[in-house]
Amino acid sequence: MAERLPIVYVRGFAGGQSGIDTQTDDPFYGFNAGSTHVRVGARGTPTFYQFESPLLRLMLDHGYDLKVHGGQLAWLTTQEDGAVDPATIWIHRFYDLSASTFGEKPEDYSLERAAQSLLELIELVRRKTGAPRVFLVAHSMGGLICRCLIQKVIPDLGGDGQVATEYVDRLFTYATPHGGVEFDIGFGLFEKVRDVLGINGADVFGPERMWSYLTPGNPGPAPKDWDPREVPDEAFPRDRIFTLIGTNPGDYDVARGLSSRAVGAKSDGLVQIENAYVPGARFAFVHRSHSGRYGVVNSEEGYQNLRRFLLGDLEVTADLVGLRLPDKRRDDVIWQAEVELAVRGLPILLHQQVAAHHCPVVLELPEDDSDRPQPLVTTFLISDPSMRPESAETSRYKLDLRVLSLRQHDRIFDFGDHLEQTPDFHGTLVVDIGDRDGQLSAWATWQSDLTVPLREYVPTGEPLADDDPTAGRWVKRVPLPQHAQEFLGDRAALRLTVQNRRGSPAAGLHGTTRPT
Repeated sequence: MAERLPIVYVRGFAGGQSGIDTQTDDPFYGFNAGSTHVRVGARGTPTFYQFESPLLRLMLDHGYDLKVHGGQLAWLTTQEDGAVDPATIWIHRFYDLSASTFGEKPEDYSLERAAQSLLELIELVRRKTGAPRVFLVAHSMGGLICRCLIQKVIPDLGGDGQVATEYVDRLFTYATPHGGVEFDIGFGLFEKVRDVLGINGADVFGPERMWSYLTPGNPGPAPKDWDPREVPDEAFPRDRIFTLIGTNPGDYDVARGLSSRAVGAKSDGLVQIENAYVPGARFAFVHRSHSGRYGVVNSEEGYQNLRRFLLGDLEVTADLVGLRLPDKRRDDVIWQAEVELAVRGLPILLHQQVAAHHCPVVLELPEDDSDRPQPLVTTFLISDPSMRPESAETSRYKLDLRVLSLRQHDRIFDFGDHLEQTPDFHGTLVVDIGDRDGQLSAWATWQSDLTVPLREYVPTGEPLADDDPTAGRWVKRVPLPQHAQEFLGDRAALRLTVQNRRGSPAAGLHGTTRPT
């Protein structure tokens, strides 16, 4: 397991004065919110499932502590330098200055000031805990505050642009509008009114304000081709950013559902899917809403991705390689893939990128015969045997892959030869990871090759061999089933890559621990 650094949580947008006052009543700004509902099955039937909250689960599962003592900031200030345990959770209460309930005149909210005070909190936490860096965890607008810190506040201190890595180790964002908030109706009119009037400070989600607080110095007007989702290489490594993307607008009931209808189906109800990620960063799609009963923060899906990204010492990537699609030179045929990732023992999917949720993987393959990989999913493993179910000899993952084709004429889909919900290829790869003679080992098989029910399957035989001699890195191609190779190419395969993450011990690949 990676080093347990301090976690600083940054909440999202509260709205006007009433919303701010309500949110400041919460001692942990929503990081303590749990849930009792999950949707299961093909129809998404609501079922009872008790999720404690990310705050409580980090304490129960990973030994994090919560120091309050009447006021986190006041208590922390009085402690000796280096005397506080680094494995602690801190809430950035930036809205308190704007609340009208504490007997002081409320200050107008400023995103830049929130980012500046976040830096001050991080400096205090580092000094009192002795930790080299912190983990930042943010919901919605909180992710933009974190990016303002990384891309503007810290560089404006006079550093060389890479100085943000001296403060922040990893950044995890839940449903952050990295590309702003846009609407599916109004032809841009609603966005213009919001950005001009700045009602309740909502102009922070428009491109002009985003350019001003995401760009160091006094940047002037934004270039026409500027993409607010981009994090410059010199600002922060994108492989240390994770964006959790919600795909369920239907359960976002703010304003009686008007918000989700205005933003559109390709969203979590507030943030459109295309605006919820940072290009080049790690990501996962989950069928959760922006907030509420089925929200992303108060969800098992969110927590499982959070803890793996922050504390996982192994990164696992699955790529589709060697694909030779039929009719690939025909402009009227669109090829897509759908991917779902499940972990044994959890009633949820860690990642679900499917057409029904408006987020399939678009297969873009080269016209030549080059073997360019098509990335499918990246996840993280924690090398800690206590994290695995006691009854299981291995940690088990299920990667569900579907390849589909659609024909279109003049950008209109032709359903004449189409069979709904019927992929051209559908396969489930079962991956088991455990140890063999003190070495981290993996087994993989297609479920269609099993002769017993999956719950009864126990991997036997030799584990998969490593195709890559590079230290701290393990690579293996798993060929697609024979029937799929007949039309997808005789070299079509899933390529699994496991590698140590920056700063993680090499024992994860060659030691005796078992991941979860």
